[in-house]
Amino acid sequence: MKIFAAFGSVRVFSALAASLCLLTPVIGQAQQQAGAVSEPVVVELFTSQGCSSCPPADALLKQLAQRQDVLALAFHVDYWDYIGWKDIFASPAHTRRQKGYAHVGGRKMIYTPQMIVMGHQDVSGADAMGVADALSRHLSAPRPVALEVSRNGQRVTIALTPRVDLPDIPVTMQIVRYTLSKTVDITRGELAGHQLEYANIVDDLQQVGVWDGQEATEITIEIQGDQPAAFLVQQGPYGPVLAAARIE
Repeated sequence: MKIFAAFGSVRVFSALAASLCLLTPVIGQAQQQAGAVSEPVVVELFTSQGCSSCPPADALLKQLAQRQDVLALAFHVDYWDYIGWKDIFASPAHTRRQKGYAHVGGRKMIYTPQMIVMGHQDVSGADAMGVADALSRHLSAPRPVALEVSRNGQRVTIALTPRVDLPDIPVTMQIVRYTLSKTVDITRGELAGHQLEYANIVDDLQQVGVWDGQEATEITIEIQGDQPAAFLVQQGPYGPVLAAARIE
């Protein structure tokens, strides 16, 4: 890739394929240490169908998406669309989210494939062992906010309780809707001729409220349709993720 991507696709695929064999037992050990998996680790992958380095990271995210202790989300960005193939899942909002993380984290560049773990830890999507290390660290750490989600038809009730003294920074409450799986035949660009399967493709991310993080609170919202959904509690729009839960 050019400009932002720093990893050649052949080299990355070989290294990541070997690492994937090690990833499941490493995460499994972390899960045993953490006990319950009701507080998933949020992994956001910034990817593109126009990025030749991305398929191994997409495959890694697909593997993570099968775990209950991980909330894996694929944010397809649009800044590689100009090189011959327009990513059918891409959104400028996803690119803005990635840029927002870079700004808050003091990074001067964005790239694909990039994973952001729990809203603040930057890991290359090609670094399977780095991802495993990040998951192990976060799985064994309690969340600073207790989150309870209950659903009655289209009505969803969310209860938040601080477990620690939180910084005086607005906390955003967000609903993310995503598609579990889609297969795409790519006919142009750097991945021309490939048929690729993508997992947990983010279709929409909406802020549904702001919380001061000081006192317990409860909100009720309505969601439409049967598309998978999750709830994120995050410091500011691009800060650490304090809690997350799937909406079953």
